[in-house]
Amino acid sequence: MNRSFAKALLASAGAADYAGFMPLMPSIHPRIVEALYSEALVLADVLRERFERLRNDASATEDELLRVQFSCEALRTTTRVMHCLAWLLNHRAYFAGELSELQLRRHGRLIANYPASDPAALDMLPADARLLVHESERLYERITRLERAWRSEDGRNGGGQNVSVIDRLRERLDERFAAGTAG
Repeated sequence: MNRSFAKALLASAGAADYAGFMPLMPSIHPRIVEALYSEALVLADVLRERFERLRNDASATEDELLRVQFSCEALRTTTRVMHCLAWLLNHRAYFAGELSELQLRRHGRLIANYPASDPAALDMLPADARLLVHESERLYERITRLERAWRSEDGRNGGGQNVSVIDRLRERLDERFAAGTAG
């Protein structure tokens, strides 16, 4: 992966200011989402290019099993990255005001327990392709940790249970009303 290109993209990703939305989602900062989105886009492009070259190289061989294993690994790896991109796109849409929190919670889930790559198939890949596969797994693990943290929201919504925005508003009004009548 071209590190300088990726760093330039990641640096420009922090340019958007979403400060107005921050009270709604304290566990995920929009700049993290933007940086991961840029990283995932670069990774997806590099993966596509590398697996295309790998497919062309494999088509020159007569080993049918090798071609199928390369194709399966390419599909598994690119699908993993696409799931990450979908999750990130949903969160970007939320921060841009295009999705409500309810819509995001209902439809913005990352697919849990996506299968890891087959070690035997990985051994057949060239070293640079194996590195890219590991990068895709690492990205997926990072997004999974963000997903878990966001779903639990530091206990803000009752230990990870889905509490509606209206219920949270009622709780805040009750607290303010109780504080106003106590004095």
